[in-house]
Order: sequence, then C-alpha cells, then structure tokens
Amino acid sequence: MNHPLSLLHNPSSQSLQPQPLCYHSKSVRRLNFGRKLHFAEKCWVQREEKNCDSSDNLRLHVQTLRKFPIEKLSGEVAIVRLDSSLLLEQLGINSLFLNGALSTIRYLHTAGAKVLLISNWGNSSDSNLLSTESFADHLSKLLNIEVVPANIVSDLMQSTEEKIKKSDVLLLPNLSKFREELTNCTDFSRKLSSGAYVFVNDAFSLSHKILASTVGISRFCDASVAGFHFEEKLLQLIEARKITRQPYFAIIGGGNFLEKAPALHLLASTCDGLIFIGKLAFQTMHALGVSVPSCLIEQDAAGEALKLIQIAHNRRIPIYYPDDLWCADNHNPESLQLFRSDGIMAGWTPLYLGPVSLEKIFALLSKCKVLWIGPLKFDPSVEDADGESKLALMLESINKAGCEVTVVGNAACKAIFRHSSTISTYKIFKSASVLWDFLKGRTLPGVTALDRDYPFHLDWDAIFTDPTKPLVVDIGSGNGLFLFNMAKRWKHSNFLGLEINDKLVKRCQQRIHGVLNNVYFLSTNATSSFHSIISSYPGALVLTSIHCPNPDFNKEEHRWRMVQRIMVEAVIDLLVTNGKIFLQSDIEAVALRMKEQFMMFGKEKLVIEGGDGEGWLPNNPFGVQSDWEQHVIGRGDPMYRLMLRKVR
Repeated sequence: MNHPLSLLHNPSSQSLQPQPLCYHSKSVRRLNFGRKLHFAEKCWVQREEKNCDSSDNLRLHVQTLRKFPIEKLSGEVAIVRLDSSLLLEQLGINSLFLNGALSTIRYLHTAGAKVLLISNWGNSSDSNLLSTESFADHLSKLLNIEVVPANIVSDLMQSTEEKIKKSDVLLLPNLSKFREELTNCTDFSRKLSSGAYVFVNDAFSLSHKILASTVGISRFCDASVAGFHFEEKLLQLIEARKITRQPYFAIIGGGNFLEKAPALHLLASTCDGLIFIGKLAFQTMHALGVSVPSCLIEQDAAGEALKLIQIAHNRRIPIYYPDDLWCADNHNPESLQLFRSDGIMAGWTPLYLGPVSLEKIFALLSKCKVLWIGPLKFDPSVEDADGESKLALMLESINKAGCEVTVVGNAACKAIFRHSSTISTYKIFKSASVLWDFLKGRTLPGVTALDRDYPFHLDWDAIFTDPTKPLVVDIGSGNGLFLFNMAKRWKHSNFLGLEINDKLVKRCQQRIHGVLNNVYFLSTNATSSFHSIISSYPGALVLTSIHCPNPDFNKEEHRWRMVQRIMVEAVIDLLVTNGKIFLQSDIEAVALRMKEQFMMFGKEKLVIEGGDGEGWLPNNPFGVQSDWEQHVIGRGDPMYRLMLRKVR
C-alpha cells in the first residue's frame, strides 16, 4: 500500500491547476481524478474544542499592578520599564496602546508612589537621538505631569536618590547607552533598582529578551508585577492559542522554516487549517512534490516540512499554498507577470499573491477565527504589495462581520492599520518574535521574572468541611509532617500547607485523602501568592508558621528568597489581632534574618512573646515537630525559635 503522503501529488496530471492541498480523503480523490477542488466543497472534520495547554496558563500567570494592594504604593518608590515605541509614535498602530502605557504611570502617581521611568529610545548611531531632557519633556506633555530627567550616568544610584526626593516622576538616562543593559549585568540591575519597592514591567514587546531592565532588576525589588499594557498583551497572547471559534485558521507569512518549525508544528496541532502566504509556502510545496525553483527552497528544512505535513495528515486538516503569484523580472524589476505557483520561470522573483489565491482565501475565511502572522510579501523590498493591501481589506470585511482576527508583526499590523476603520476590534501584536517564541514552547524571560500569581479560584467549601474555622498556614510545608500532627490534635482548626515543590504536595494530598478533612496542601510560591490565596478564606487567620527555610535562598542577591517584604506584609495584614507567627531554624543567621524582616516591616504591629533575652524559645510551644526539627534535635543541635504576636 502506498504511503498516505504519496497521494497528495500526482505528477502525471499535467492539466491539473495547482490547488490548495487538503488532507481529507475526499479531497485527495478529487485531486487524483483531476477535478477542481472548490473551497465551498470542503468537508470539515469536527473535533472537540481544545484550549491551550494548561501549563501555559500556569507559566504565564503573573502578579499584576491591577491586583497589587494600592495602599502599599503610597510613599514607596516604583520603577517602571516602558516601551518607548508606544510613547514616541502617537499617530499609527502604537497609539492604540498609548493609553495603557500612560495609565500605568498615572495610576502609580495617583496612588502616591515616587515613579522612576526607564526605557531605551533610538540608538547611539542615530543623529536624531532624543536626549533625556527631550524625552522627559515629551512624557510630561503626554502625562500632564512633570517628568524630571536624570543625566548623571557615572553614579546612577546617587543621582536617582537625590532627585527622587524633589520629584514625583523621574526619567533615568537612555538605556541604549549602556552595554550592561544587554548583558543583564547584576551590578547595573542593582543600580537601576535604586531601592525601589516595586518593579512594574510595561514593555511586553521585550518579554522574549533577557535584559537588565526587564529581568535582572526584578532581583532587587520586593515585588515585580505587570503593568496595564503588559497585562493586556499577555492575556491576548494566551487567547491566541485558545480555540474559541471554529474553524480556526492561521495565515502565515515570512520565511525561515527551520527556525519556526516547532511553532508551525504546534499550529498544525491546534488550528483547523494553515494558509501559507510567504516564503514558507515554498518549503511545504517542495515537501509535497510540487515544482519549486531551487533558489526558493531551504534545503535543511525538508525534514521539518514533512513532519508538518504528517501532523496535518494525521489530524485531517488542510494546508494551503498560493495558486498564483505576481513575480518581477530580475533584470527588469518594473516588469511584472502572473505565474502559477508551480510554474515560476527562472529569472523571476515572487512578490505577492495573485488574484486567484486572494479570492480563495477570502472565500475560506468567512466566519472563522483568524491568526495572521505577517509579512505577506515574498520580497521585503517591495514597498506596497497589492496582495497585502487586498488581504488586509478582506480581513477588515470579515472582522466587521464578527470574526475574531489576531494580527502579528509590524508588516501585518501596518497593512491592517492602513485599511481598517475598526482597528480597536483586532488583537494586535507588533512583536512577532514574542508570539513565535511562545508558540515554540520557549519561556519568555520578561514574564518569568515577574512574581507568580495563584492561577486558580479556590472553592473553600470543597477544601474544608467548615471553612469558617480558624486557619493555620504553614509556609514551605515540605512533606507535611508538622501539619499532619497539628491537624490530628486540633480538630477545631483548619490547616493549610503552601509548598513550591509540586511532588511533595501531591504526596501530602495522597496521604491525607480519606483520613483528615481539616488539612490541605497547595503547590504555589507563597512569597508572591500568599495574599491572593489567604485573603479569600472565609474564616480568620490565627497562626502562620515558617520552619527552617533553605539558608542558600536567603543571600541578599537572591531574588527568590522565601522571607521577603511582600510576603511579610501580607502575613501581617491578614493575621487576626492577637494572631501569632511562629518562626524557627537550626541556623541562627537565618532565624535572625526572619526576625529582622518581620519586625522591620511589621511597623510596630508585632511583639515578641516569651523566650530568653533575644526572644528565642527553649522548646517548641506546640509539642509538634517538623521532620527537620526532629533531625536537628536528634543530633543534639539547637533550634532557634521565635513567637510573634500581632497587637494591632
């Protein structure tokens, strides 16, 4: 029996016009019998709606400025990473996102925060490079708030600290001038932060890059959150992969098949069809056996192209390539001629889609969800591609008819902007690199540098038999021994373990299943998610405990250390009056650091209960030991324990 892919090309059928290829069995038979394949005759395979992988949602769920307690901002220093392209171009596609970028700054200013702005604009070789003063003036006009420039670059931190006392909004020097920005230099990141309490990233278009101003700086701020513009684009990025409407087609332009192969394979596994309108089309045509000039083929991409075809074949979804193309004479670029896509003559270069291709695409896309990743042009030197304009007009038509259209990349965005009167109804990504990296399964460094948010809504009635009982929370609950024994002794309370190690959480949940109904474990980073989780609990938080955190995580340069200001304040805010905090470690320096952090950020709301002159307790007041505590006591070493009580 022939390999199923061999049926997709019939070299003996010379009279057959090049058709968009489809992997449905009926369509294959039509190709072999030489009958025309019409779009209206497509046989769609219905399949169950499938949302994007839940792991993507977990990986991309971050803390946002919108959810950050506004009362925590007053009098604090907030540093904001701006996308200067949104602020410098007021007429054009960027004006759509201008309000989001400005709203972030205005929100912080209104909340009483001192705002430091950092960004890069232009480059050092640009004769029209805006000075810090000029950019500050430009921002002042946009915001109607005075923005003061900082020009001393030799000692950035000192300059910032002096000027922030005199101004509410300060603009730091152009990051384009610092090579340390591109190398994510630790010392430079520390200087940029300048003692800021919260870092707000609002430069979504840079989220695929590792920069000092988007990644390194997050180590030295107590909280790192997404600004309003960043949050909006991140949500749209997640939505781009969700199947909210069928059929869902991806229109894919550009080239470099080998680099984009993982993303193309994912699209083939998600969409109802792929439409290639750029150089990528030639790789697919070549893999299918269609005649393509050798100069248009990526030789190393053949294997990946065949893999894409196999995925589409297995899912019985169509792949389309152009029927006809406008081409230019290499010796006379002004001379244009229309060719069939499988009949391009030597000496001619493809420019853009022909009328037959555009007509069929339009017929196909009505009532679809559409993802257009530009550019459409085969030759980037072509300034105004007629095919690109016509496709933009087609998408404008179907968008007005209610179709969901996502446009990605500068070229596609500009084409839509030129021809659309309803641009705000599109989902727009100027940076195609961000979407391609996301579709390839790569992490986005600018996203992962932000604090994690707990991504699920908690049904406390399903978790505990009575969620109004007093709550005890163990941060870094490990294998759960402390909470197991506490839950057995105190039936009148509920116990919640927060542990970042998912495997340990699963083991704990299996252990309590059917045995205890007043204890539960969650996999989360409590440092950033404590407030969002515990604030929704119906009862009162009466006790929070932290047992023996890893000392390696408590070095000052480690952004991810457990006991940080943001968590300390969340614990104190949510703890009931006279509620207690139990801290212990077998390493005195670690115990001292926890004590200092809670007393420093407790702002006179905490007192130390009992103990010796330093507050250390000789014995565990609960009579219940954690596993590591048992190990330490067993080898004869001391434990450093401390009990704090909230007084107001």
